[in-house]
Amino acid sequence: MALRVLHIGKFFPPYLGGMEVFLADLITEQRRQGIDAHALVHGDPLPGDPDWVQRVPVQFNLVYAPIALGFRKSLGRAIDHIKPDVLHLHMPNNSVLWALTLPSARKVPWVVHWHSDVVVSNIKWSVALAYMLYRPFEQALLERAQQVFVTSPPYLQASAALRRWHSKCEVVPLGINLRHSPPITPQADAVQWRTDTQLRLLSIGRLTYYKGFETLIQAVSTMPEVELLIAGEGELRDTLEALIQSTTPLGKPPAVRLLGAVNDAQKHALLAQCDLFCLASRERTEAFGIVLLEAMQHARPCLVTDLPGSGMPWVVSQAHCGLHVPFEDIDAWRTTIARLQHTPALRHRLGQAGHKALHKHFSIGPCERATARHYRGLAPGSANIAADQGVMVVISTHNNAADITHLLQRVRALVNAPVLVVDNRSTDATCHLAEQQGVRVLRPLLAMTPWGSLQTGIRHALAQGYASVVTIDAEGRYEVEELPTLLAAGSGSDMVVAFFADQNSLPRRAAWQWLRWITGLTFRDFVSGFRLYNRAAMQVAASAEATLLDYQDIGTLVLMRREGKSISEVALTMHTPKKDQSKIFRSWANALRYMAASSLLSIAHGRRASAAPEVAKSS
Repeated sequence: MALRVLHIGKFFPPYLGGMEVFLADLITEQRRQGIDAHALVHGDPLPGDPDWVQRVPVQFNLVYAPIALGFRKSLGRAIDHIKPDVLHLHMPNNSVLWALTLPSARKVPWVVHWHSDVVVSNIKWSVALAYMLYRPFEQALLERAQQVFVTSPPYLQASAALRRWHSKCEVVPLGINLRHSPPITPQADAVQWRTDTQLRLLSIGRLTYYKGFETLIQAVSTMPEVELLIAGEGELRDTLEALIQSTTPLGKPPAVRLLGAVNDAQKHALLAQCDLFCLASRERTEAFGIVLLEAMQHARPCLVTDLPGSGMPWVVSQAHCGLHVPFEDIDAWRTTIARLQHTPALRHRLGQAGHKALHKHFSIGPCERATARHYRGLAPGSANIAADQGVMVVISTHNNAADITHLLQRVRALVNAPVLVVDNRSTDATCHLAEQQGVRVLRPLLAMTPWGSLQTGIRHALAQGYASVVTIDAEGRYEVEELPTLLAAGSGSDMVVAFFADQNSLPRRAAWQWLRWITGLTFRDFVSGFRLYNRAAMQVAASAEATLLDYQDIGTLVLMRREGKSISEVALTMHTPKKDQSKIFRSWANALRYMAASSLLSIAHGRRASAAPEVAKSS
């Protein structure tokens, strides 16, 4: 049976908001990849809806939030019918909060797609007041979620709502489906631009308070040979129409037209015809701007607000597809538009760069693979997981530029296994050198402990279906030449820990003796990061409880013992002396802190030596 996922979204096409376009493309790609994906959204059922989309009618809107009185009941029925392995919650969305109240929902793992904060608006006080009521439930939902997908690094850093949950967050940029050409029909070309127009500007979005259309209208209204079309509908239509009339010089036709709502074909026809796409949003409610990707699909340059904390300028910078303008600066908008009006070569260069970057960075494929990887980690019993892919080697690094190239070359020469490097925010060339060797490199957004890096790699291997994993802490003690010996020692144990006798100083031996006495464990080295885990041990190491550990030593061994996993220790030879960069014994203060924390952890769990599985030693 395929992995089953239930998405809880706000709306679904033909509604053409960015969140809805992305949701449709993501589910389409997931179903193409064999995931049984479904959607529960707001709206009236439509005749052409596929059987995997269920819409719940909306009775009214309250402070921009759709209120569907039947959503809780529909969610419960959908869970009972689909029996999802994962709930994928798209936020902000007031209706996803019903999941907190349903026992059937709480039994299913959750992931959250964080499309935008509910911005405490300086423009709309009603939104700020409503968020005071919404926030406690939002935070409860985030606490319950196992994973949070954020659409850009600047948005994660600026989000007050996500500040407590950075450890759960992963940046996964949005993407769009590039497998099919944009739907443009002859009827969609009906919009006529003025014949005297030299520069055709286009902006698309709901006519609402945070979109900044007022700034665009005032900037363009007096510019010669420039015309702006705005596609979209919303509560500010009358206000914007009045602004257009008041800013249009007497005796001249308006330079701005409001087109109202458009369908998908009309939207793409407008994007194909325009010379420049503009997005003047003035609040972080504009988190990413999926319409920017659609403009890049037509090789159109983009002009956007340089909005602090928004992903919108980040997208443009990553793609090199346009320019930034200070938000609500009418003169700056007018000057930049005039510059692009008179430099068609610049417009062409930016448009082509965006089109190229779209296919490289912002297609729906990488986004689907990232979400599916986490689905598999949360639903280990699904049929999409095959635990027969052999061994993966995971290497944790931090400023190891001097050694990383040799280490990777020897690993690949000694074992036929994929290598994953988790680079813990190195400030030297470690990451670049690892990538040059052709291995997969993960670089977490925030700094981690060495155990956090290794656990990230173990989770990745587990999600990808590997049967076992070798961990190497490049800051600690390892001997790559002994890698085959370590692998050979793993046949009879769930976990194998390497031991290098000639590296233990007198203080270290005294520390180990104390820990052996207090824990009942009989290991000769507790901090070795050179280990082999089978799949059962990987699941223990990737558990939420293991995430709370600062070190990979006593805590993981105690957890393995408690879960009944067998552990062996194999003595290996250090062929090449290496400097131990571990911080534990770098100073007396660090050593005392480590011993105190490990002793307290051991006392809290008790010795329980008699309950431990047999621990084998190899010489």
